[in-house]
Amino acid sequence: MKNGKVGCKMKSDRIGVLLAQLGTPDAPTPKALRTYLKQFLWDPRVIEVNRALWWIILNGIILNVRPKKSAALYSRIWTEEGSPLLLITQSQANILEDNLQKIDPSVSVAFGMRYGSPSLESAIDKLVDEEGCSKILLVPMYPQYSAPTSASVYDAVFPHLLKRRFVPTLRVAEPFFAHDGYVKSQAEVIREAYASFPERPEKLILSYHGVPESYVDKGDPYCCQCTESTYALRDELSSEFEEGEIVQTYQSRFGNDPWLIPYTDETIEEMAKSGIKRIAIACPGFTADCLETLDEMGNEARELFEEHGGEELYLIPCLNTHPAWMDGLTDIVQSEIGSWFDTAQRTAQADCAVRCPVVQEKKRQKKLLAS
Repeated sequence: MKNGKVGCKMKSDRIGVLLAQLGTPDAPTPKALRTYLKQFLWDPRVIEVNRALWWIILNGIILNVRPKKSAALYSRIWTEEGSPLLLITQSQANILEDNLQKIDPSVSVAFGMRYGSPSLESAIDKLVDEEGCSKILLVPMYPQYSAPTSASVYDAVFPHLLKRRFVPTLRVAEPFFAHDGYVKSQAEVIREAYASFPERPEKLILSYHGVPESYVDKGDPYCCQCTESTYALRDELSSEFEEGEIVQTYQSRFGNDPWLIPYTDETIEEMAKSGIKRIAIACPGFTADCLETLDEMGNEARELFEEHGGEELYLIPCLNTHPAWMDGLTDIVQSEIGSWFDTAQRTAQADCAVRCPVVQEKKRQKKLLAS
């Protein structure tokens, strides 16, 4: 007993859901981008090269050149309220919590960024220390698994949890690349976008973020899961799209090593040169719009297409907070939580305080000291 305080340390047995996103800089400035890129590009899951050599390249060249260029790109998509990815993820968490609390009011939802703020570590602390969660479902917001994204999230979450005296029970949601909630909502977003276009595009490009081929050679299942997503979407949209109308590509490559093909930029250029005038691009590897969708596809890809003879590139929004996706995400999370919704297994703080002999003995001793 310290300072005369007695009481049970148990908190209410709440369920926490942690949405994990890649990250975003705090501001579209060179200083903020330098901080963000240093954390992002130093992750060995992201760049798998000799660490000593990479340290020299990163700190001697990249961090002296790239922050200014990246800041200019982020400035093109930044809103008055802040980063699109941050704002969308925050809204997703709020809507998801509302949906889940209709099923069970003991659920709390938080979100964290692998790189940048709020961190995954701070989100864990919030769920455990502030919300009283003894169980946490980790949901990487990447439909397809890859080491630079999903595994990097695990690298941050697992060690932080293991530092705690009481480690909450942890479940990790499976990649949802072929889950009905994801596929059907992605198809619905595409349908709504096509209904809004003044003219029907001749091709629909499904552009996924690329990874080096060497990552897949080492066993990363990302390529297969992207292809599974594409086939599931083709099946869902089969009555509305002709054979060959939907094309799968990979974007965002850098460096000289071979990445997954076909490349989005080369595909767009070839389509324009072949006489195709209108295309649409959707990005099924992203659950929220960000730099790679809004600027790389919405600005750079459009400029490339028009430069080589194309006339109109329509960018289809990501899932964001579309009602179909929020319902789909709720279904995914609800199924992953599973037995945790069995409230009969909960241990309430009040019951523990009444039943615990340690607490009762401390109360008895306190009364004796007071008398």
